Amino acid sequence: MKLYRFLSGPDDSTFCHKVTSALNKGWHLFGSPTYAYDKTTKSMRCGQAVVKDIEGQDYGPDTKLSDW
Repeated sequence: MKLYRFLSGPDDSTFCHKVTSALNKGWHLFGSPTYAYDKTTKSMRCGQAVVKDIEGQDYGPDTKLSDW
C-alpha cells in the first residue's frame, strides 16, 4: 500500500522535529514544502507532504497513518 500524509505546524522547531521524525520512520518527502500566514493565530504555518510504501498490507479507511 502507498500512504500519504500532510504534516503541518507552526513555523518553529516543533515542525522540523515532526518532519524529521517521519523521515526517520521511513517516510519520504513528496513535493515542495508550503508556508502560509494563519490570520487566526497571527503566525506563519509550515506544511510538508510525505509518502511511504508498505509491502504486504492493504489500505482501508480505518488505517491509522501515524502508526506507520
